[in-house]
Amino acid sequence: MTETQRRIGFLVCLVTIVLAVLDMQIVSAATVPIVRDLDPDHGIDKIPWLVSAFALASAAVLPLYGKLCDTLGAKRVFLTAVGVFLVGSALCGAAQSIGQLIAARAVQGIGAGGLMSVTMVVIAELRGPGEKDAKGAGMGGVVSGGGMAVGPWIGGLLADHASWRWIFYVNLPLGLVVLVLGAFVLKLPRQPHRHRIDFLGAALAAAFAAALLLVTEWGGKQYGWSSPQIVGLGLGAAAALGLFLWRQQSAPEPILPLSLFRVPELRWGFAIQGLMGAAIVGAMYYVMVYLQVARGVSSSSAGLYLLPMAFGMTAVGILSAKLTERGWHERTFATAGSAIGAVAFVCLSTLGTGTSLWWLRGDLLLVGMGFGLLLGQLIQLVQEAAPRHQLGVATTAIRFFQTLGTALGAALFGTVISRLYDGPVPATSRAGVSSYVDAMDAVFLCGAVLMAACVVMGLRLPRHSGPRNTGRASSEGAQVVDVVDVPGELSQAARRR
Repeated sequence: MTETQRRIGFLVCLVTIVLAVLDMQIVSAATVPIVRDLDPDHGIDKIPWLVSAFALASAAVLPLYGKLCDTLGAKRVFLTAVGVFLVGSALCGAAQSIGQLIAARAVQGIGAGGLMSVTMVVIAELRGPGEKDAKGAGMGGVVSGGGMAVGPWIGGLLADHASWRWIFYVNLPLGLVVLVLGAFVLKLPRQPHRHRIDFLGAALAAAFAAALLLVTEWGGKQYGWSSPQIVGLGLGAAAALGLFLWRQQSAPEPILPLSLFRVPELRWGFAIQGLMGAAIVGAMYYVMVYLQVARGVSSSSAGLYLLPMAFGMTAVGILSAKLTERGWHERTFATAGSAIGAVAFVCLSTLGTGTSLWWLRGDLLLVGMGFGLLLGQLIQLVQEAAPRHQLGVATTAIRFFQTLGTALGAALFGTVISRLYDGPVPATSRAGVSSYVDAMDAVFLCGAVLMAACVVMGLRLPRHSGPRNTGRASSEGAQVVDVVDVPGELSQAARRR
């Protein structure tokens, strides 16, 4: 690819990430118009499925997307994912009932799972010979985090000044541009060997992710934690996880090779990404709840308070990318970002019913700075440490662990709230509001603990890494991966080397 083609390809990837992230967050701001239009009598009870169907479908296909990238090549999988996402978006905009909209959101989620993960593989493939992917991974992570912060606000604008259907229709022109440019501009390396795909392993991973997400979505809400439904789903998730681990040990070409966890950068990178995903739930969701319940801010205006968080992510993400190009190691950013995030959550835990909203904005700026140091740098760390033939699997795995962490974080924080506060939400009295804010402060303290754990894990990352992502890894564990997981002729070549 020429330098111009690479720049266009990089821009295409950023637009793709924006599409995926916005559609994950944007629906929450348009629930009232959707219910009013499609099912004013009973639609409110089905609204949670608009988010759950998207999240379930997206998480379920993540491991499969990674293996498909390593088997068919990133370009084919990328264009297919964009096409599926656009079909789902068109179906969402044309839905005539809540049931149709939920089904269309599942189709959209299948495509979005590829948009969020395969796009990062494409960005890694766009770098030139010998280049570090600091700009690509850093900006991809920043755009992802910024989209999460501004998504509800954009959704509110579209819902208030146009129609809720434009939340989905706006994807079509942008997506078509992505498809056309991607088809003609992207010229990515083709895979030299065909690999078998472990469809059974992919199905078990999907079953585990779906059961776990349903437990966290329904537990303590639709059903009690000790109800047969939640206990059954929990047992199902545990069984699926056990079978998945067994399959990964016995499959000739596993969908998520367990040998990846022998590489310290991957092992700790996955763990930090999962804990960060859990903390993001507390930072975004409960700040929005605080503004609406304790301070009387409207839902559309509350989204504006997340803009400092988005700004912090963007500014620090750009700075960290430039510092990486000058030789700074990802370990430094992972540790510093986690430490800043822990301090930010401690500050959020001091919120009261009369705390200055400028203090809150400063806290959110600090949260954004911490996450901005983590989002892109962790992706780059994993991509550079992964063996070249497993780049797709490693990249989608880090996204998979973030998704699982988000689900577990939602369950953890929801349990903390329910244990410390048993009144109605929104609270109907001054004492009730104060009690609910105290419970949210405990949630933010839990977030601080999670980020402190990330600091400890960041310190476990290697201080220096040798040549990586070239088919040979610097660590002994990565060398084992290189020989064991490559089938056929490539494995023999690895042994000869």
